[in-house]
Amino acid sequence: MKLSRRTILQGISALPFAAASVRIDALAQTAPATSEVPPILFVHGNGDYDALWMTTMWRMESNGIARDRLLAINFTDPLARSDDKVEQAGRSSTADQRRELAAAIAELKRRTGATRVALVGSSRGGYAIRNVIKNGGADDVSHAVLCGTPNHGVFATDDALGSEFNGRGAFLRGLNEGESEVTPGPAFLTLRSDGMDKYAQADGRFIGKPGMPTGVTTEGPELKGATNLVLGALDHREVAFHPRAFREIYKFIAGREPARIAVLPEQSVRLSGLVTGTPGGVPTNRPVAGATVEIFRVDPENGERKGSNAVHSSTTAADGRWGPVQVDPSWSLEFVLTSPDAPTTHIYRSPFPRSSDVVHLRAARPLGPADKDAGAVVIMSRPRGYFGLPRDVVLFDGKEPADVKPGVPTDAAATLRLLLADVGRNIVAEFGEERIVARAWPAAENRIAIAELTY
Repeated sequence: MKLSRRTILQGISALPFAAASVRIDALAQTAPATSEVPPILFVHGNGDYDALWMTTMWRMESNGIARDRLLAINFTDPLARSDDKVEQAGRSSTADQRRELAAAIAELKRRTGATRVALVGSSRGGYAIRNVIKNGGADDVSHAVLCGTPNHGVFATDDALGSEFNGRGAFLRGLNEGESEVTPGPAFLTLRSDGMDKYAQADGRFIGKPGMPTGVTTEGPELKGATNLVLGALDHREVAFHPRAFREIYKFIAGREPARIAVLPEQSVRLSGLVTGTPGGVPTNRPVAGATVEIFRVDPENGERKGSNAVHSSTTAADGRWGPVQVDPSWSLEFVLTSPDAPTTHIYRSPFPRSSDVVHLRAARPLGPADKDAGAVVIMSRPRGYFGLPRDVVLFDGKEPADVKPGVPTDAAATLRLLLADVGRNIVAEFGEERIVARAWPAAENRIAIAELTY
């Protein structure tokens, strides 16, 4: 059935974007209303890391869920293989992800004493959730929320049948077989975009094959037997990490509306995280030893350091962990990461309103041929969503980024290559209401600056 925007979004009408709708399949299991929210395990997507769930976890905490009842998995090798059955360095199979997720479920149950946990997955993370549930894990799971998961494939063709993202391949055919596409027991919710998800498009241009019919549609993330909710013009990542997505995730698992959508600040904030790398250009979540992390407080208006001394400095051991550090929730910060065989990376962040132990750091990609004439390279990065033009307000050094494509949001980063005369200049990155000021560091010293958005 279709419900109006007023029905679905009552109480958050101030949030942007187009109308949303919900369809509950005739075979769907309804999530029970309960005063006791189960522990929640968050599962990231392809090539990603657990830190993407930081803002969602903050919102959960702001609604009274204890921090120790929230866990986000960090898959060792998050990038999928080209062929699921063929080993590939630094990449994982569906079996690898199922095994790691099953261990994380067991750990969260042990830690909390709960008999069942709720699982929330972004994109490929939904595959691991469905795989665990279908293969013996149903009794451990109360709720399964799949955000932008390409449940019927990113493409469905007779090519690359070994890819887990092929709707005609063995992996997805196995998950989707039967009258109902969900495993009995857990309550299932899917969240999807209304046309703005780059991995649910009929034309292959969004996966590098323009003009090729993909065989999938915008409805690809939906499942027979699940509650299927459409979140308007949100993009592939936003259907997991946007405030609107949080509202639906919380409501489905808790059986009631959240008391608040906004993050409730803490008086004192404790931060720590993991340093990871990209060996051979492949992003992994394997720890990096011998990396130096320095943190400076900076002026939010101009990005200049407040004082010459770092508020934190440490070198990672074999576990790759840095921190902890106590900061004020009003401070803007510059993280300086010096990691083996990588550029010195200056990461500028807006204030952290709450504590987090998933403030992970990964060095910028190496300077390449496109950067050879640049005096400085500055990147604007949005890990929890894409830049949508003209949907969003996106300004980088006072202009809309030239390398962000309009229409369906596909780009999570924009790059400025500046003249030698611009070295030392302050660069403003703005997305919506978030504003970060970075400094242009000299590329000749093998340095890159990143303005990393939180929202």
